[in-house]
Amino acid sequence: MSQDQFAPFETHIDEASALAVLRHATAGAEDGELFLERRRSEALIFDDGRVKNASYDASEGFGLRAVKGEVSGFAHATEISEAALKRAAETARLAVGNGGGVMAPPPSRTNRALYGNADPMADAPFAAKIDLLREVDAFTRDLDKRVVQVSVALAASLQEVFILRPEGGLVSDIRPMARLNVSVIVEENGRRESGSHGGGGRFGLAGLIEPHHWQRSAREALRIALVNLAAEPAPAGAFDVVLGPGWPGVMLHEAVGHGLEGDFNRKKSSAFAGLMGTQVAAKGVTVVDDGTIPDRRGSISIDDEGTPSARNVLIEDGVLVGYMQDRQNARLMGVPPTGNGRREGHAHPPMPRMTNTYMLGGTTDPAEILADLKDGIYAVGFGGGQVDITNGKFVFNCTEAYRVKNGVVGAPVKGATLVGDGPAAMKGIRAIGNDMALDPGIGNCGKAGQWVPVGVGQPTLLISGLTVGGSAT
Repeated sequence: MSQDQFAPFETHIDEASALAVLRHATAGAEDGELFLERRRSEALIFDDGRVKNASYDASEGFGLRAVKGEVSGFAHATEISEAALKRAAETARLAVGNGGGVMAPPPSRTNRALYGNADPMADAPFAAKIDLLREVDAFTRDLDKRVVQVSVALAASLQEVFILRPEGGLVSDIRPMARLNVSVIVEENGRRESGSHGGGGRFGLAGLIEPHHWQRSAREALRIALVNLAAEPAPAGAFDVVLGPGWPGVMLHEAVGHGLEGDFNRKKSSAFAGLMGTQVAAKGVTVVDDGTIPDRRGSISIDDEGTPSARNVLIEDGVLVGYMQDRQNARLMGVPPTGNGRREGHAHPPMPRMTNTYMLGGTTDPAEILADLKDGIYAVGFGGGQVDITNGKFVFNCTEAYRVKNGVVGAPVKGATLVGDGPAAMKGIRAIGNDMALDPGIGNCGKAGQWVPVGVGQPTLLISGLTVGGSAT
């Protein structure tokens, strides 16, 4: 652990004084907390043979919240002091009004640790990190003479949080994060294509900077680029689609996961609102949000309200059985919080967010699923996409996809987009593979202007009747 551990109640403000201010801010409220945070991060980018960016950022501050009914009063500052806290308290109290609220029970406690607390940035000196990026660049270029550009990104961060509650409860968490990514551009006969691969999680850089890891990422990035170099224009029309395991679960995350967050359902703005207990997906489909998987990118020992993370079943055998909840939405909906109250940082209020969201595996051999595909698309990799939460309609870009006819995987296709809606896609699942996999640790999720790290996953799936957008005539 770093010798310079974040200790705000020793170096910035007295804990008893902070608790008194928090109690004043939340008097007559139904919930609230003081969230204190220090975050340090480092990012290095080696692009086209040179260091393009080397940055180190450090920040600290607090967010104070008072909640009554559907209203939250929230104020934040980068100065952790009693004076700043008192100013924030007067702003937060505006949500309380005349009071009259009864404080909600505090979160349960946990001693569970899902990841280490060492500073990942301290795993290697700066000069060694630069040497590593040069080595990755040289190795990747030597793999194939068609490589014309390589970009390598190395990032690490450490977030330290304390959460103080009005009843006096205090919890803390130290959250490491590391990631390495390799991107490649190849050229042949005037045509250029790209590929990218990487991963990470809540651990140090040590594992990522080992040759067996980064060499695998470099080879995979090159493989994807070369696949796209040989790709033909994608067809357009309605097709059955087989989705590969792992990262393609990002479509599940966007098209279904967001629709199962508590706030959208309480406000009835989700396509899944009011459907609790009904069949919303094909038989055999079970979707889970699990923040308790050790070392995973989306995992959290406690959420940003102090609630221990959990393994929450959302859809079971096709039936909607749960939503993801923070404390405020859970109270308003009359259900327990699920450990999904997350925020980007101290300057943001918490809201229901996903952690690691995935579909459980089935019993079918993936090879059998592909063999049964008569005329369709096999989508292995995804890039960006757009989703309308109110109706679940989505558009996703494929970064690696293939044409399949009579069970034979044929030429790769370029420019394929998948169009559909989450509820219909879930009901259109016809086969579930036995190869469930999580993504390699690359997910970031945006909601209401806030970004948090997440994980996704799924087995191989066959979905009928998706619209494929392409340029082939």
